[in-house]
Amino acid sequence: MTSNIQPIFSLLLVLFFSLSNIFPANAISIIEEKKVAKEFMKMVESSKSIIHDPIVTHMTRSVAERILEHLPDQPFEYHFYVIQDDTFNAFASPASNIFINTGLIASLETVDELAGVIAHEIAHAASRHVSQSIDRSKIVSAGTLAGVLAGILIGSKSDEDLGQSITIGSMALGQSAMLSFTRENETEADQKGLTLLQKSCFSPEGLLSGLIKIRAADWKGVEGIPDYFKTHPGTKSRIAHLVSLMENQSLPPHRCTEDFRYDMIRNRIIGIYANADKAQKTLTSNWRDDPDNPAINYGLALVLARKSRVDEAISHLKTALKSNPFDPLVLLEIGRLHLLEGNPSKALAMLRPIEFEPVVSTNAAFLIARAQLESGKIGPATKGFEKVIYQEPDAFPRAYYHLAESYSLQKEPGLSHYYLGMYYTRIHNRKNAVFHYKKAVKTLKDSAKADAAKEKIKQLEKEMFDEKRKSAS
Repeated sequence: MTSNIQPIFSLLLVLFFSLSNIFPANAISIIEEKKVAKEFMKMVESSKSIIHDPIVTHMTRSVAERILEHLPDQPFEYHFYVIQDDTFNAFASPASNIFINTGLIASLETVDELAGVIAHEIAHAASRHVSQSIDRSKIVSAGTLAGVLAGILIGSKSDEDLGQSITIGSMALGQSAMLSFTRENETEADQKGLTLLQKSCFSPEGLLSGLIKIRAADWKGVEGIPDYFKTHPGTKSRIAHLVSLMENQSLPPHRCTEDFRYDMIRNRIIGIYANADKAQKTLTSNWRDDPDNPAINYGLALVLARKSRVDEAISHLKTALKSNPFDPLVLLEIGRLHLLEGNPSKALAMLRPIEFEPVVSTNAAFLIARAQLESGKIGPATKGFEKVIYQEPDAFPRAYYHLAESYSLQKEPGLSHYYLGMYYTRIHNRKNAVFHYKKAVKTLKDSAKADAAKEKIKQLEKEMFDEKRKSAS
């Protein structure tokens, strides 16, 4: 994601919540909210900011599921997404779609703090705060809202534009009524989130300590932006309220048993998704303070690998293995780096022992299939890529590319073009996708896939036509 997308995406959410806080009313209908959610999700997906990392998403979903167990039946199915954005934020959007920024996860030191953030957002969704806000803004239809957000996404070019947009927005929007109601929402979400944590196996103290960390970080480092321009206003008063609520709170009767290590995944997020230079500086400083810490060595290895410093990365991974010689996350990364160096046999030696480990199995399957393809084992590689696509269709776009390559080697041009079409669709290259789908239709033996390719051609050509017409108007 480009440097401009991160602040712009945050602004989109600020304006989304601001635009929907103008007139008091009740919650919109379930059907209406689904329409808004559909349009909103299109905008989010087009920004290419959602992380489809099975290791990271497994952690957030696992934590969320422990909390959702204690909710009554809900009108929407909950979905959780991690956004590549260095700012401190998490938010509930229409129809119980909940987003957490990588910058926030990187700043939270314990899984209890992450659980506190997630419980707070679940409470917002369960209380239908977002739908109530949308209903107060009858002037904003689902399509109009998406158009406004998309227009800002395309039109804003710099951080200076961000500040200017916020200033203009402050002149257009009501202030005191919106501010009061929003803070009431936050108080209610804190109270309900605390109750959910108390019923779960996470410590309620995580909500408080996480909020203190968020309070300590100035939003984008810009001074003077009023609370009501943040998606979660009134943090100072919220902290005081939480302290009073927790005076008589007891810890949960039992602690969660997880199949992941929060410190490892937190450092994975820093090492892979944060700004590379800043991540290297932070992780190097942490490593100097604690040179034997496996999670820090793991994160530092990941960012060094991004900078093509493979030998140093492997050295840090070997240090990380000293405390746990069978750590699947570390073995996965060593295998990936061996593959990067052009040594598929070494890669397979690292990856085979972890191919059935729940948290890393799909990542391992993708790398194993790549190693098999490079070793000339076309049949097993083909099955491996098909398995990856079936399990995680969004996480590994290159699986479609390599699957096309494997079918080309097997003299199956129809299937090769079909999966190249799918690959280019996944990376939002419509022109190349249509080209390969048309090639596939001419030679595919599978009638179902040929029909699917024809439908894709219609859909993509319509999208290109609509986009061209919009840009011309």
